[in-house]
Amino acid sequence: MTDPTIPATRPANPRFSSGPCAKFPEYDLNLLSDAPLGRSHRAAVGKAKLAEAIDKTREVLGVPADYRIGIVPASDTGAVEMAMWTMLGARPVEMLAWESFGEGWVTDAVKQLKLDATVRKADYGQIVDFAEVDFNKDVVFTWNGTTSGVRVANGDAIPADREGLTICDATSAAFAMDLPWDKLDVVTFSWQKVLGGEAAHGMLILSPRAVERLESFTPDRPLPKIFRLTKGGKLIEGIFRGETINTPSMLAVEDYLAALNWAQKIGGLQGLIARADANAKAVRDFIADKDWIADLAADPATASTTSVCLKFTDPAIKDGASFAKAVAKRLEKEGVALDAGAYRDAPAGLRIWCGSTVEAADVAALMPWIEYAYRAELAAQ
Repeated sequence: MTDPTIPATRPANPRFSSGPCAKFPEYDLNLLSDAPLGRSHRAAVGKAKLAEAIDKTREVLGVPADYRIGIVPASDTGAVEMAMWTMLGARPVEMLAWESFGEGWVTDAVKQLKLDATVRKADYGQIVDFAEVDFNKDVVFTWNGTTSGVRVANGDAIPADREGLTICDATSAAFAMDLPWDKLDVVTFSWQKVLGGEAAHGMLILSPRAVERLESFTPDRPLPKIFRLTKGGKLIEGIFRGETINTPSMLAVEDYLAALNWAQKIGGLQGLIARADANAKAVRDFIADKDWIADLAADPATASTTSVCLKFTDPAIKDGASFAKAVAKRLEKEGVALDAGAYRDAPAGLRIWCGSTVEAADVAALMPWIEYAYRAELAAQ
């Protein structure tokens, strides 16, 4: 076999990590110069910055005016667990999982909260049939499977007159996909995904139905301070005005504000969605006529537009897991794709982040390098 040809073009930005994700184009640390460093988050300047982050989140995502938005600790994980620990147990529960993070919420519900939950699972690359889900129960699910490359196509199967709450981990979907707010009661995400923000901070968005649950249901379990959203049976409204439960990083807040400002400049949510769609299309156009690589997502209707997961399908590959790792390592060594290997619990392959901060030209430039690395590793095995 002849040596594969090294591609002539390299991605200008090789950062394809699925979290923390690439910074937006034109990002500069000088954009953070207005951060109130060394000031209390309870001072007027700190409160104003936190309130601005909440207000701009509402503007960009189109969150309804009667939904509360709070900045909470421990990233998306903290936000999801706050919702589960404070709201679940009031009525029967269904847990939906088709990738590793959804599996984690199942573990929390069944083994930690010890709920007698109905658990519905699908293999990596597939998704649970929402037509079979009982939405008169509380339902917990991820909108986009960051580690499996699949997403919920839409909210059509969620009834408007449901009796239960829908608790949606949307951390790799928010800002890149349309979320049907009328079908979602709790939505969580982190700054480090689609907008490429810094880690450690989560967002918790509550519908009026979720607030009613919090104010009418007292769980029979102890709640750590950072999980407590009510006092005296009433929602702690300050949390949803920027009066955070614990101390936030004002530098990270400024970084998030810079990303939100960029999002507004490029057309808001629709501009962000268009960029992610174009990035994912660049990957799928490339693999469409290849017989050695394929989309892990089984159904194009539920294929993710942010975390695009690929699998090698060449029968000549001797050890799929080792081969995929070697390809990812070669891409990193060449400096064309950093952190592009599949998630540790997922099937062997590659995971290319195609979120809104990534440039389509960089995705297109990466594709020939994937073929180069594949052919080089195939010759070396």
